[in-house]
Amino acid sequence: MEEELKCPVCGSLFREPIILPCSHNVCLPCARTIAVQTPDGEQHLSPPLLLSRGGAAAAPPPDQDTAAGAACGGGASANAAGGLGGGAAGGGDHADKLSLYSETDSGYGSYTPSLKSPNGVRVLPMVPAPPGSSAAAARGAACSSLSSSSSSITCPQCHRSASLDHRGLRGFQRNRLLEAIVQRYQQGRGTAPGASAAVAVAVCQLCDRTPPEPAAALCEQCDVLYCAACQLKCHPSRGPFAKHRLVQPPPPPAPPEAAAAPPSAAATPSTGSGCKSPGGTGASAARKFPTCPEHDMENYSMYCVSCRSPVCYLCLEEGRHGKHEVKPLGATWKQHKAQLSQALNGVSDKAKEAKEFLVQLKNILQQIQENGLDYEACLVAQCDALVEALTRQKAKLLTKVTKEREHKLKMVWDQINHCTLKLRQSTGLMEYCLEVMKENDPSGFLQISDALIKRVQLSQEQWVKGALEPKVSAEFDLTLDSEPLLQAIHQLDFIQMKLPPVPLLQLEKCCTRNNSVTLAWRTPPFTHSPVDGYILELDDGDGGQFREVYVGKETLCTIDGLHFNSTYNARVKAFSTAGLGPYSKTVVLQTSDVAWFTFDPNSGHRDIILSNDNQTATCSSYDDRVVLGTAAFSKGAHYWELHVDRYDNHPDPAFGVARASVAKDMMLGKDDRAWAMYVDNHRSWFMHCNSHTNRTEGGVCKGATVGVLLDLNKHTLTFFINGQQQGPTAFSHVDGVFMPALSLNRNVQVTLHTGLEVPTNLGRPKLSGN
Repeated sequence: MEEELKCPVCGSLFREPIILPCSHNVCLPCARTIAVQTPDGEQHLSPPLLLSRGGAAAAPPPDQDTAAGAACGGGASANAAGGLGGGAAGGGDHADKLSLYSETDSGYGSYTPSLKSPNGVRVLPMVPAPPGSSAAAARGAACSSLSSSSSSITCPQCHRSASLDHRGLRGFQRNRLLEAIVQRYQQGRGTAPGASAAVAVAVCQLCDRTPPEPAAALCEQCDVLYCAACQLKCHPSRGPFAKHRLVQPPPPPAPPEAAAAPPSAAATPSTGSGCKSPGGTGASAARKFPTCPEHDMENYSMYCVSCRSPVCYLCLEEGRHGKHEVKPLGATWKQHKAQLSQALNGVSDKAKEAKEFLVQLKNILQQIQENGLDYEACLVAQCDALVEALTRQKAKLLTKVTKEREHKLKMVWDQINHCTLKLRQSTGLMEYCLEVMKENDPSGFLQISDALIKRVQLSQEQWVKGALEPKVSAEFDLTLDSEPLLQAIHQLDFIQMKLPPVPLLQLEKCCTRNNSVTLAWRTPPFTHSPVDGYILELDDGDGGQFREVYVGKETLCTIDGLHFNSTYNARVKAFSTAGLGPYSKTVVLQTSDVAWFTFDPNSGHRDIILSNDNQTATCSSYDDRVVLGTAAFSKGAHYWELHVDRYDNHPDPAFGVARASVAKDMMLGKDDRAWAMYVDNHRSWFMHCNSHTNRTEGGVCKGATVGVLLDLNKHTLTFFINGQQQGPTAFSHVDGVFMPALSLNRNVQVTLHTGLEVPTNLGRPKLSGN
C-alpha cells in the first residue's frame, strides 16, 4: 500500500496533499514546484521571478499579499527541497519559486527543465534568491504571482493541465482522508510523522564485511538493499536487471522512544527526506471535523453531483450550487462505498487467481528443471553409446537443450516478475481502498471515491484474458533419433515434431453454383512440415456446429445437396503424424436464392426421351413413365413451371414431387413415395398412395402452363394451371427431401422452366368438385 501513499513528484509520503481536478493527489510544496506561469500573465510577474533572466529587479512592494506568501511558504521549503533530492545549502528557502527559463528564453514557463524526482517526474529547478531579498519575501512573491496572474499546473501522472484561479493552489481541496491514512500508516510502522530519518542507517544485506556497509540503493523488484560495491557486483544495470528500479533505501523503523518523541523533536527537518506527512501535531491529536471553506462553521450536509463535492446548506441557498443536482451526503457516501466495495471484490478475485497462477508458474519452473535434467541425461547416454565420431556432436546437442531450458526459464521468470508487479500494485490498491473505507468522513471519502472506483475498475481490467496463462510449456519438444548410420553422424540433430501449417484458402477459386459449393486451398509457401491430408468442415447453414464433409489429400472439393438461399461457413485444417494443425480462416459461402435444374437423364425411366439440354421431356411408350429433376429440396420455398408443348388423345400427365426411390414405371402418385396432381383436358385430381382426392374442374391443353409450389417452410404442396390455383392446398405436413417429378406417355411433351421466384400474385383457388 505504500506506493499509494507516495507523492508522484518527490517519491515520499504525502505531505499536505491536495486533489487536482483529474482526481490525482500531489503534495502542496510539490504543487508549487510544478506550477507553471503562462505567457499571458508574464507582465504581472513579481520581480524576484524575473531576475533569473538577467534583468535587474527591485524588492517586492510593501503592499504584497503577505498572507498568500505565508500560505505558500512557511515550513514547506525544506521538504520541497528534500523532494528535489536534498537541494543545495541555502536553496531550501526558494524551492517554491517558479522558473521562467525556456529553451529559447522566450518567457514561457517550462515543466521539464532539468531536475528529476525519484519517480521519474521532472520538476522545475530552484531559482537563486535575488540579492538582498529575504526568503519570506520570495515565497510571498511566488504565491502572489500564482494567484494574481494566469498560471496552470500539470498533473505529473496523467499530464492534464488545469488553470489556477485567483486563489492559486489554495483553490484545490485538501485531501484530509489521505492525510489521515498516511498518519495511520506511519504509526503502524512505528515512525512518528515528521521524525528524522537520520537516527539509523540501513545497511547492505549482501556484504561480507563486519560491520556491513551502509545501503546505497534498494531494488523494488528484488526487495534487497545493496551497497555501492555489492550493487555493481550482484545487481548490474544490464541484462535482466536493466528493467529493475533502484530507489533510495528507506530508513529503518524508529525505536519506540523515537516514536514517542515530543512534537518539537518530531518537527526537526531532515535532509533528503522529501515530502513527509504533517508533523508536530502527534498521532493522538483529534482530527478537526470538516466545515465548508466558503461558509465558516457550517458543516457539510449535501453532495453536489455536478461538482462532485460536498456542500453546506448555505451553498445551496446563496452559492453557485443552487441550481445543481444535489443528494444527501450520507446516502451518497454509502452508495459510493458500496460501489467501491463491489469493484474491490472483482480485484480481490483476480488477486487470488494471480497468487494461484504464481504457484503454477513456480511448479512449471521446477518441472522445466527436472525435464531439462532428464533430457540431458538421456542425451548423454545416447551419445556415450555411439562411436567416437559422436563426441563432437554431443556438445552441440547439449547446448541446444540448455538454450531451450534457459529460454523457457527466462520466459517464465519474466512472466513471474510481470505478474508479481501487477499483483503488488493490485494488493496495494486494495489495502489503500480498505483503509479509505474505514474512514467515517463522508465528505473526505466522496472527494476521492470516484477516482478510486475508476482505478479499481481499471486495475481489474488489467487482468485481461490470457494474462494468467503460462506463455511456455514445461515440456521439451526435442526428440533425438539415435539410429542413423555412422556416415550420417555429422548431420545428427534434434527432430522438431511440428504440427502441419495452416492451409491458405484460395478465395479466387472458391465459388457457389445453385445449391453446391466449391472450395480450394493450398499449403503455405516455404513450409517444410509434412502434410498427410486435409479435413474440410462445413456448418449446417444456420450457424450450427461444424461437421466433417471431406477427408483426403486433395486441395479442391465440391459439396452438393446443400440448402438453397442459405449461408454456409467452411474451414479446413491439415493433419500429419505429428497431429492436427490449426484451422484456416473461415470462408462464408451463399447458395443460390432460386433453384436452377433440369430433368435428370440418369434417374428417369429408359422410355423417357429428353431434349433441349434436358429441359424438354416426352416418352416413347403408351404407358406412363416417371422422370425426376436434378435438384433436391429440404428447406425453403421453391416454384417451377412446366409448359405443355404437345397434348394428343387426352392423356393424363401427372406433376408433383417424389423421393429419389419412387417407382418409375407407373403414374406419379400411385405409390407412397410421390405426391402429384394428374390432369386431363377437363378436370384434375390429387393423388398419393393411389388415393384420388379433390377433383377440380379445369384441365390442360396444348400451350397450358402447370405451376408447382413446394413450400417446405409451411410444409405444403400447391398446384397452379395458367396462373390460377388448382383446387385447395394439395398436401400438408410435407416434410423431408423431395425432388421435382413428372409422369407422362408418348402423347404429351412438356418443357421445364426453373430459376423462378415464388409468385405472390397468383389467382384464387378454384372450387373443387365431388
